[in-house]
Amino acid sequence: MFGGWFGARILGTLLILGVLAGCGDKTGVTADGEFALESFTPEQIFERGEFELARSKYEDAAYYFSEIERLYPYSSWAKRALIMQAFSLHQGKDYPNSRSAAQRFIDFYPTDEDAAYAQYLLALSYYDQIDEVGRDQGLTYQALQSLRTVIEVYPDSEYTTSAILKFDLAFDHLASKEMEVGRYYLRRDHYSSAINRFRVVVEDFQTTSHTPEALHRLVEAYLSLGLTNEAQTAGAILGYNYQSTQWYEDSYKLLTSQGLAMKSKGNNWLSQIYRQTLKGQWI
Repeated sequence: MFGGWFGARILGTLLILGVLAGCGDKTGVTADGEFALESFTPEQIFERGEFELARSKYEDAAYYFSEIERLYPYSSWAKRALIMQAFSLHQGKDYPNSRSAAQRFIDFYPTDEDAAYAQYLLALSYYDQIDEVGRDQGLTYQALQSLRTVIEVYPDSEYTTSAILKFDLAFDHLASKEMEVGRYYLRRDHYSSAINRFRVVVEDFQTTSHTPEALHRLVEAYLSLGLTNEAQTAGAILGYNYQSTQWYEDSYKLLTSQGLAMKSKGNNWLSQIYRQTLKGQWI
């Protein structure tokens, strides 16, 4: 798209410098015979960055964009180059440096039309690393915080819809991690530890797809401990909100096989949630 025009511009510049070099003037030539970037305009360097980006040479592209920021820090090209630098680094999966460049853009140009995209790139630098449930969840929390910033600070930007979707997926990811650990404890008969994990899902991640299973696992764990009131109440919440799921059916069979009903009993944390459910405050 821009290679031909840029190549002609570079060739013309190189010819001029070659003539100067032939005359004994080494202006714009480095010690190893290479032409220094100081010899080119910011526009020419920017075009070279785009050229490398089109070739998927992300590290090289980021270098040229960063040189504009260094050589022409107060030009309009520096602003454009900074956001392109963040993008190039992200494409090359250099997430820490992409995040750093995006944050500089936000700090320097908070009201610019590309500030929303810079914040979105910053969020992606966390989000794109949370692909495995077993990984440290610190990245997921940071992704959620950054995505929330996109949603709240730039509600009308073109990136808000995508940020909302990714926020929901990241939120679900955290619930998935709690479920994984809870199942691990449950399989090893560490019922109290398992209950603590499933409780987190029910209380803090109640809008995710993991809540029905968490309630069923609570039925299993509480029955194993002989805490029938809690088990029945967990079943009652399942019956009220998730009667069409397999988890409801499994809990129903488990409870009724022991002569127990799926109804709220006693005064415990689950009965409080059940009462909130009836009032429409918890779904």
